[in-house]
Amino acid sequence: MTLDEITPGRLLDLRGTPINGPLLGRIIEATGGRPGRTRLDRVTFTGDVRLSGVTFTGDVSLDGARFERLASFFGARFEGNVSLAGATFARELSFHGVRVRGHLSLDRAVMSRDALFSQAVFGHGLSCERARFDGYATFDGAMLGDGASFRGARFGRTLSFRKVTGHAGFDTAHFAADTYLSVSGRLSASRARADGTFDVAVASGRVDLRRMEVAGGVTIRLTDSQADLEGAVLRGPAMVTGRGWSTLTSLRHVDAADLALFGLDLSGCRFAGLARPAAVRVKNCTFALTPRGVRVSLRWPMLRWFSRRSALADEHTMRGWTAPGDNPARHPATGNRPTAQDPPAGPDRLTAPDRLAVLYAGLRAQVDDVDTSADFAFAAMEMRRQAGRRWLLSLSWLLWGYGMRMGRAAAWLALLMALTVGALFWTSTSHAERAADPPPAVHH
Repeated sequence: MTLDEITPGRLLDLRGTPINGPLLGRIIEATGGRPGRTRLDRVTFTGDVRLSGVTFTGDVSLDGARFERLASFFGARFEGNVSLAGATFARELSFHGVRVRGHLSLDRAVMSRDALFSQAVFGHGLSCERARFDGYATFDGAMLGDGASFRGARFGRTLSFRKVTGHAGFDTAHFAADTYLSVSGRLSASRARADGTFDVAVASGRVDLRRMEVAGGVTIRLTDSQADLEGAVLRGPAMVTGRGWSTLTSLRHVDAADLALFGLDLSGCRFAGLARPAAVRVKNCTFALTPRGVRVSLRWPMLRWFSRRSALADEHTMRGWTAPGDNPARHPATGNRPTAQDPPAGPDRLTAPDRLAVLYAGLRAQVDDVDTSADFAFAAMEMRRQAGRRWLLSLSWLLWGYGMRMGRAAAWLALLMALTVGALFWTSTSHAERAADPPPAVHH
């Protein structure tokens, strides 16, 4: 294709052509700033690329292109889809404020310097799978449309992903430096690895951090959202805080050196396999509550009564009780409210009581609420009794509730006194009746 053949709104096909700065300017001038369908695959741009004010009315393909100097799409508009798969950016890349009506692909692209995507709008989403960001990367204020995928991407320096609207997935990504993620919607970073600080804020969405590994500090802030940390390895200090109806659904097999939980609904949270229960600090959190009332069973003891206490969702599942989401829970700020999370069914039904006893014993000292701590101490004894079937523990439970339900001992004492008084009364009455009866007459 020659310059004379280039017209506004028509196909622009320059695949494999080296383009310097002056030539690019003449091409844009020939299109009137409104090229149509554009094919620039494997093009090498040897000069600065500045496309401010250019509107691409059709799909744009730059697969395998190489940008040896600045690549600035600032102010450009794309009416269709854009593909930069496998492109290489030797210098800075700017998509700041760009609007893409369709979908943008940067799969396997290499950005050697800073990459700016702040305030950009992607109507049908963004894909950066297995992309490499060697410099500073920012997506602050971006709108992701149908969502963004960074599966397998690598971020060599700080990533700023603040106040982003839309869903984002960073599964199996590698964050080599500090990372700051703030989204309204779903966020996933399962099996990802972070070498520095990992800071996450999510509003009205879900956070999936299963099997993630973080070497630095972790901060997770939830607002009307829920998070799943199953299998995560958190080597630095970690903190999860919640506002509104924020829940944590799983801490199963989590290995955390120092984990603090604040203001969360833990009524449906799984704790089975938690590596270091004593390293978890809990404040102003809500747990599930046990059912209460009298139950008849074919096993000893046949007649049992339950008083309401705080419990882990794992115990609910093990005992076959109703889902914790069906039981009212004590909320630290609003009093009694029903919990919002129903635990999933699964292999946790086979959780051994002795493992739950270790969990309860480790967590009881880390809970700030005195009543909850006492409930966990009671639950630990219950799990030991369930595990060992020891008759001494059964007798201790029956008589005085392991020394933590002294009202039970008082009730037994009152019953014993009542029986003693009744027996004495009955004995004295019988003796008085016998003394009052006249001796029988003797006939000779």
